[in-house]
Parts: sequence; structure tokens; C-alpha cells
Amino acid sequence: MSLVIVGSVAYDGVTTPAGKVDRMLGGACTYIALSASYFTPASIVGVVGEDFAQQDVDLLASRGIGLEGLERVPGKTFFWAGVYSADMNDRETLATDLNVFATFDPKLPAAYKEQPYLMLGNIQPALQRSVREQMPSLRLVGGDTMNFWINDFRSELLETLKGWNFLLINDSEAKLLSGESNLKKAAARIRELGPKILVIKRGEFGATLFHDGGYFSVPGYLLDSLKDPTGAGDCFAGGFIGYLASRGVDVNAPAGELARAVVYGSVMGSFCCEEFGVDRFRTLTRDDIEARFQEFQKLTAF
Repeated sequence: MSLVIVGSVAYDGVTTPAGKVDRMLGGACTYIALSASYFTPASIVGVVGEDFAQQDVDLLASRGIGLEGLERVPGKTFFWAGVYSADMNDRETLATDLNVFATFDPKLPAAYKEQPYLMLGNIQPALQRSVREQMPSLRLVGGDTMNFWINDFRSELLETLKGWNFLLINDSEAKLLSGESNLKKAAARIRELGPKILVIKRGEFGATLFHDGGYFSVPGYLLDSLKDPTGAGDCFAGGFIGYLASRGVDVNAPAGELARAVVYGSVMGSFCCEEFGVDRFRTLTRDDIEARFQEFQKLTAF
């Protein structure tokens, strides 16, 4: 094991212009782990209910994902449902049933506590901080957040960010967190809060990395067929931290390694969108990933 991922394991109901699926495996922890598993050994910490299907356990296990930290408790698994707009850039939430996730208290198996890499999914900042404090041997730690935590738990979030090396958020969240409308100024403000490595995700327009050496941008990948963008940001995160963990780097990672991590993140996010939910990971190979990485190199070369 090298990478520990903490967050939601869930079921989703999704409607997009490409179709509708009433119930499919989802959750930030799930997407991050599946994506990262192509680069480095990964283990998850999450909670599910009695309704969590064995076939979904088997899928995670088939990717070599450590499941010792996946707790099963009485009740139903977290469920989210939503409908995407015609261009899939916006979505309307129809249901958010936290179920067993409402009382999620991350429990780290003893073996997890000594691992060097930690990715904290989008959960309450106090829980993120409590997990980070249990892992004294970290080389690189960071995670994700969202508007709800930025608005309603701001002081708690700011305290949590002090202990992070990297942060992955989208452009609207970056502006909200920093109070700046200019992304470059927003990035500078955020990096003063703790995370020296910042990735601002911009959906179909790609992503921009900010670090001590400057900044680096990568465009979005143009897909022939876009079915479901659910989990794309989490798959980006999995590719990003999975690659960095595979290279054994810390917060002082060379600029080239950070740039390649952003490209691998973009590659993994693009694959996620090709099928509903996690279905693309049932057939995805490392050769597929390397081929698309090379496509990114070609489309950005001049």
C-alpha cells in the first residue's frame, strides 16, 4: 500500500442527454481509488450500508484496492440523484440521501496510518483534519472541498488547509475561497493558506496547476462521445495523486512531475466521461491510458 483515500462510497442515479441509469456505483472515494489504482497501490476508508452489492466490492477488489477500511454498517448506502443539462456543464440535484454516510467517522486500520500518501475526498473539514493527524509519515497530503464547506465551515476549513500540501478545486470554488475573481490572484491567495500545490479544474476547458515554479495549463480532451461527467473531477484527482505516489515524490516534486500528474489526471477524467458511472474502468487498460497521454503531448506541442 502507498495511497490512502478517504471519502464517500455511494450509489448514484443519473440522467444525461445520453440516457438514464437509476442506480450505479459512485462516490468520490470510489472514483479516486479506481483511477489511482492504475498507477499505485490504493486503499480506501469509507462506509456503506447493508445494501452495498457484492459485485461492487468485487469490482474494487479486482483493481487491487485495499478494502480493510471499508466499513459496513446497518442501514442504506449514501445515494445521490441528478439530471444534467443539455451541454452537461450544469446539473440539478434531485436527491441527496446521506443515509449511513451522515454519521461517517473515518476509522483507519493500523497499517494505513504509516502510509506516505493521503487523498482526502470531499467530506467535513474536521474529519479531514482528524485523518491527517493520524498519519505521521506522510510525504504528500491534500484533497478536495466544495462550496458548502467554504461557506458554512470556513474557519474549520482554513485550519484544515494549513496541514495540506495540495488542493484540487474548480474555478468557482477557487474564487469563493480566495475572494478573488481573477484566477491567478485567487491561486496566490489560496497557496498562502497552506497548500503549495494547487490545481484549479475548469471542466471542459482543462485545468491549471500553480506551484512554486509558476503555473502550467492543460486543455480539456475533446471526446467523440460524452455519456456521463459524474466523477470526472474525482478521477482527475485519482490520476494526479496516483501518478505522484508512483513516483515517490513529496511537496518539492519537480515541475515536470507535477505537470505530468496534471496530464494523467486529465486523461483519467476524460475516460470517466465515456461511460456511465464507473463502467469505463471495467475495460480500461494502462495501454489505453498511455496512448491518451501521448495524444495530450501531441495536441499541446508546438
